[in-house]
Amino acid sequence: MADKQISLPAKLINGGIAGLIGVTCVFPIDLAKTRLQNQQNGSRLYTSMSDCLIKTIRSEGYFGMYRGAAVNLTLVTPEKAIKLAANDFFRHHLSKDGKLTLLKEMLAGCGAGTCQVIVTTPMEMLKIQLQDAGRLGKRKLQTLMPETVAAGTVETKSPTAMQLTRQLLREKGIAGLYKGLGATLLRDVPFSIIYFPLFANLNNLGKRGAEGPAPFYVSFVSGCVAGSTAAVAVNPVDVIKTRLQSLNRASTEDTYSGVTDCIRKIMRNEGPAAFLKGAYCRALVIAPLFGIAQVVYFLGVGEFILSFLPAQSL
Repeated sequence: MADKQISLPAKLINGGIAGLIGVTCVFPIDLAKTRLQNQQNGSRLYTSMSDCLIKTIRSEGYFGMYRGAAVNLTLVTPEKAIKLAANDFFRHHLSKDGKLTLLKEMLAGCGAGTCQVIVTTPMEMLKIQLQDAGRLGKRKLQTLMPETVAAGTVETKSPTAMQLTRQLLREKGIAGLYKGLGATLLRDVPFSIIYFPLFANLNNLGKRGAEGPAPFYVSFVSGCVAGSTAAVAVNPVDVIKTRLQSLNRASTEDTYSGVTDCIRKIMRNEGPAAFLKGAYCRALVIAPLFGIAQVVYFLGVGEFILSFLPAQSL
């Protein structure tokens, strides 16, 4: 993050606000990413991101693009707050005289990525079921009503996040919400190792003088570039994580017992290119999400909000 000293409550507020704004802006693209990553050869309903969004609006309405958004909006605040604040925490304790080597920057990112999966895994688990419900509903009706499905006029119902949570807890306990934890770690730790050092170094290039802060637009662009780069780099693991966390599948689609089994079946049945499914969607989601996060930090929104609170309440 920025080099200026920010209190922990302000960091948590900054991270939460950045997550709420970012998710609201890019959630439809994230839905398209999930559906594109989950469809397998022989069961393709969507040919591209735009095709997916158009068909979703036609069959599920405008708000169909926001399936699962409530889960994300509820949990993205603690998730982003933990990620951003943890990175700052580790950077502070690893720095020497305010300076960090590249290795220590990567270690700080590793720590941040590891901490965030506490919230990220159940959030993604629930979100993926809700996002993919429309695709599965259309898939099941495709053989019975092909003309209706092709026209995009099929209405599909999906369970609520609370129903899914209760079902998972009842059938599998807390472990049910943490299915895909290993794959989430394999995605988020490398992402943070790439993102945070890359952002810090890009942001430093735009600083005003040796000690001055970078302008907000430099922080925004740096966040976008670093975010999209890291997102594409870890997209193969994101495909694996999405497949593993999808509980329901069409009868013709593969099921997976673990990370290794998932890799093997994707390679055998779909080829290496399948690991890049949804990569450009993911880049379009992550770039503004982290660009917005950097601007929120730069503007000091958290400090502004805290300034209205009584000192004894902090």
